[in-house]
Amino acid sequence: MLLVAVTVIVTSCKQENEEPMAKNIDNALLKEWTGPYGGVPAFDQMRVEDVKDAMLLGMELNLKEIDAIAENEEEPTFENTIEAMERAGQELDRGFAYYGILRSNMSTPEFRAIQTELAPLFSEFNSKITQNEKLFQRVKSVYEASLKDPLPADQQRVVHLRYQGFAMNGAELDAEKKERYAAINKELSSLYTQFSNNVLHDEENYVTYLTEDQLGGLSEGYIKSAAKIAADKGQEGKYAVTNTRSSMDPFLTYSTERELRKQVWTNYYSRGDNGDEYDNNELIAQILKLRRERVELLGHKNYAEWRLQDRMAKTPENAMELMEAVWPAAIGRVAEEVADMQAVADANGDNITIEPWDYRFYAEKVRKQKYDLDSDEVKQYLQLDKLTEAMHYVAGRLFNYQFTPVPEGSVPVYQEDVKVWEVTDKTSGENIGLWYLDPYAREGKRSGAWANTFRGHSTFDGKKNVLATNNSNFVKPAPGEALLVSWDDATTFFHEFGHALHYFSSTVKYPTLNGGVRDYTEFQSQLLERWLSTDEVINTYLVHHQTGEPMPAELVTKIKNAATFNQGFSTTEYLASALMDMKLHLADPENIDVDAFERETLAELNMPKELPMRHRTPHFGHVFSGEGYATAYYGYMWADVLTADAAEAFAEAPGGFYDEAMAEKLVEYLFAPRNSMDPAEAYRLFRGRDARIEALMRDRGFPVTSE
Repeated sequence: MLLVAVTVIVTSCKQENEEPMAKNIDNALLKEWTGPYGGVPAFDQMRVEDVKDAMLLGMELNLKEIDAIAENEEEPTFENTIEAMERAGQELDRGFAYYGILRSNMSTPEFRAIQTELAPLFSEFNSKITQNEKLFQRVKSVYEASLKDPLPADQQRVVHLRYQGFAMNGAELDAEKKERYAAINKELSSLYTQFSNNVLHDEENYVTYLTEDQLGGLSEGYIKSAAKIAADKGQEGKYAVTNTRSSMDPFLTYSTERELRKQVWTNYYSRGDNGDEYDNNELIAQILKLRRERVELLGHKNYAEWRLQDRMAKTPENAMELMEAVWPAAIGRVAEEVADMQAVADANGDNITIEPWDYRFYAEKVRKQKYDLDSDEVKQYLQLDKLTEAMHYVAGRLFNYQFTPVPEGSVPVYQEDVKVWEVTDKTSGENIGLWYLDPYAREGKRSGAWANTFRGHSTFDGKKNVLATNNSNFVKPAPGEALLVSWDDATTFFHEFGHALHYFSSTVKYPTLNGGVRDYTEFQSQLLERWLSTDEVINTYLVHHQTGEPMPAELVTKIKNAATFNQGFSTTEYLASALMDMKLHLADPENIDVDAFERETLAELNMPKELPMRHRTPHFGHVFSGEGYATAYYGYMWADVLTADAAEAFAEAPGGFYDEAMAEKLVEYLFAPRNSMDPAEAYRLFRGRDARIEALMRDRGFPVTSE
């Protein structure tokens, strides 16, 4: 989201020779964190009614700090300008830690009303900083001086990122254009909030209730969980399929009720696209038009050109080149997969033509036929608690970390299901930070899985321990039942933990360097997924939830043999969304009909009719609930080229995926530096060369045309 990006750019503080600003703060959301581990968020004191006052006061305090830096009459230096900016905004940062939880994990109608009211005020706040002429001139002065007389590498990087952040956000525009730029940002902030709230409305209000005679094919665990969810919603005796991926996906995979599969599929893929007051199509058209106008003020042809200038891809053309290189192989594989599924349906006498709500169901049958692999059988060995232990084991082997559960009640949490672990260095015993895990779906929690920090690492003002959080949306099991997940969900669990390890392993001095380049930061987490299928994890942690027996060798072999199964589906559904993201932002937004554009673009791409995009445009939150992934969704594939190439390096090492020398290089070059060095250079230090796309093609089982 723009707010987050700009907040990182602008948080700043007083010069050391100034008297500290008097701050008599009563609001619990802004108070300094106390307690163990360098202080922890007081989630037990978090109240929605405090949010508005907290954020208004936090912005006021931050702006006073900014003014103190901008008005400093001393010659601009790294210390009195850049370091001062790194130091400020601490109250507001603490407020945002609570705000983020209330927005993503515990949203309510009351909070959404406050969020809607605050969104344009946050935008105004950001503009007051990025358009502060005196502040920018000080930053520019330090930046230009550093080009003539370079600073130490980490300081040089901070100065570059600070200057670039201002320049990319209109600091050099004239007064009239600055005013329009700020007005556009303000309008966009409200549209992003409305978009998110519309999607959340459709997730909460489209629930499919089943009766006992409609449970064919569903597992016992799924049925028990669905019964509990229905009962909690006042539908005792029924079974609820909620409008989230974690509920939808297994239903479409196993339910024998084709018409119900169609209904559940339609509910999920129609979020934000129901032609009512919560429809997002017109909002998207407005967003696209405003984004284009804003970057034209800066002299750019389109939003993608502006956005990618500081990414690894550098240009939209480079990103499109990668996607278009993979697309033909992906849809070619889909055609093979559909033919296999149609053959199964025909042999069963089902008398159907494969439709999108059939894909998962018949793919599962093909998997059993081709590889004798039953996903539900695999699921019996994938317990969430054991997977958590497995992730901690991997972190111990690669990063030398120890994860120890924090005694219940010793650290405040915002919801009873949230668990906390202390993270320490196994050799020295030094505290690295805390890891919070929020695993279950619930009303008011946004869908998907994500990682975040309440406090990032830095050392320039004393060491700051990391407070990191992983969030999932697993359907909570019935009391006494093990939470069993799919192989894909287990992979995602490892993926998000990779982000947490990226936070914990940071060795940077300055907070700004904890950021990242969007088409690179997914690489570390995608790479960590590979450890799920290592023998050490499989043999020790993937044990049957009833017998405790390890996964049989023959089942392991089947899983590995089927590693590239259904790659047509997974690659195509993802790539279609990434291509749509880019093409929407390259198109002329004037009078754009978003619904028609989506249909026509998919037709031009020869998108197979048997599957949808992973994220259809009306609920594509990555791109339209903020700007974090706008024209950057391709970044998962860009990062996956690095991932596949790096995985081959581990596979070739003497010690395989636990090779000590490779692990040291992994931490030193790929995780610890965060954004303190150019990502391409960091990868070359690790691998000795640039990554190669051929590794990606081999990894997905696609034809490799050149080496």
